[in-house]
Amino acid sequence: MTREDVLEFFSERQKHWQVRDADALALGHAPNGLVLSPMLGRREGRDAIRDSYRALFSIFPDWVFVSETPVIDGDRVALPFSTSATHVGEFMGLAGTNRRFQVHGVMLIEMAGDLIQTERRTYDFTGLLMQVGVLRGKPAKD
Repeated sequence: MTREDVLEFFSERQKHWQVRDADALALGHAPNGLVLSPMLGRREGRDAIRDSYRALFSIFPDWVFVSETPVIDGDRVALPFSTSATHVGEFMGLAGTNRRFQVHGVMLIEMAGDLIQTERRTYDFTGLLMQVGVLRGKPAKD
């Protein structure tokens, strides 16, 4: 893929994120693709990846994903993002709390042709867990 092709690919994906279209998002992954996520674990194969998007949107039905301009190096892409949502469904054994969260992160992606082969999601998972009430903590004192 050319740089312009990659930019167009991720621009189209942003549209699928906006409407929370699990099927369209999954079609952007290779049939034997791999997603590594602190939230949803290791998902191998397009069907498992689609199911993970569906689970995500079920737990957090107002999920908002905003990507920034990707950093592209051949078939490798770093995609900075921010996301926010309300915890509605069961998550990590905790019933929905109706608490909102916001996190920033980056997806480290390896492309295979015009599809995502591997996607490694990195973000402040501890901060997310604290915001929805799974973990508790106190700020440090001065």
